[in-house]
Amino acid sequence: MAAPGFTGGLLDRADHLRHDADAFTAALGNWQSRLLKLDGFEPEVDDNGRLGWTMLADAPDDAEFVLLGLDGGRPRFAAVPLAGGPAPSFRSPTLFRLLDQLQPGEAATFATARSLVDWHLRHRFCAQCGAPTAMFRAGWGRKCGACNAEHFPRVDPVVIMLAEHDGRALVGRQPAFPKGRYSALAGFLEPGESIEEAVRREISEEAGLPTGAVRYVASQPWPFPAQLMIACVAEAAHDRITLDANELEDAMWVTRDDVRAALAGEGPFLAPPPYAIAHTLLETWSAGE
Repeated sequence: MAAPGFTGGLLDRADHLRHDADAFTAALGNWQSRLLKLDGFEPEVDDNGRLGWTMLADAPDDAEFVLLGLDGGRPRFAAVPLAGGPAPSFRSPTLFRLLDQLQPGEAATFATARSLVDWHLRHRFCAQCGAPTAMFRAGWGRKCGACNAEHFPRVDPVVIMLAEHDGRALVGRQPAFPKGRYSALAGFLEPGESIEEAVRREISEEAGLPTGAVRYVASQPWPFPAQLMIACVAEAAHDRITLDANELEDAMWVTRDDVRAALAGEGPFLAPPPYAIAHTLLETWSAGE
C-alpha cells in the first residue's frame, strides 16, 4: 500500500523550540531560516515537485511566524498575516493541480503549514471571554491576554469507509464531485462516539445499510482546513441500498476488478486523486489487503 497523501513529513517538528522563547527568537534570526512561499493558501511548486522557500524578510510587514520545524537543523517557517488574507477554507482548481505535482514529503509540509495558518486566522479572539489572543509556543498555540486561556490547533476526526458485501464495495458520489467520480463514504465523528460506531452510523445514514465488523486501514491529515481522515472497511449485512439524497447523488457496488480498472484510469468510474486517502482505501481493498 502506498503511503496516504500528506503523510511522510520530512521536517523535525522540534517541540523543544516551542517551549523555549529565546531559542525561538534565535531561530528567527538564523541566517539559514527560510519561509514557505504561499500565495494565499496555494504553495509555490517547482518542476521537481518541491516547495518554494524564501527569506523571512520577504514576509509581509505585519506577519507573525509559525515554526514548521527543522530541515537538517535549519529552521523552516510559515507566515500568518495579522490582517486581511483570503478566505481560509478556499480551495481552487489550481491548488488541486499543484497537489498532484507535490512530492509526498513536501505535501506533508504544506499540509502542516496550511492548517496552522488557517487556524490562526480563525482564532484571533478567545473562545472563553472574547478578548484578543496572541501567538505563543512558536506558533503552535494562542493565549488570551485577558483570562489567560490557552488555545491549541484543533484536528477534526472524520471516518471514511467502504461497506463490503459478497466481494464488492460500496462507493458513492456527491453532486459537487467531478463528472463520473465515485469515492468512499465519509462523515465527521460526533461527541460520545467511537470510530466503529461512527462508521456504522454514517453508512446507515447515507446508504441505509446495517454493518457489523469494522476494520481500520489507515489515516491521513487533510488540511482543508484541519481534519484527520480515518479509513475503514465495514462488513454490510446485505446489499440493498437506501440512498439519502441529501448526502449522496448516487451509490453503487463495485468489484475489485472494477476498482483496479478505475485506479488505472480505465474503469466504470473516475477514482479519487492519489493524494486523497479514499484512493489509498480503494487501492488497499482492491488488492485484497
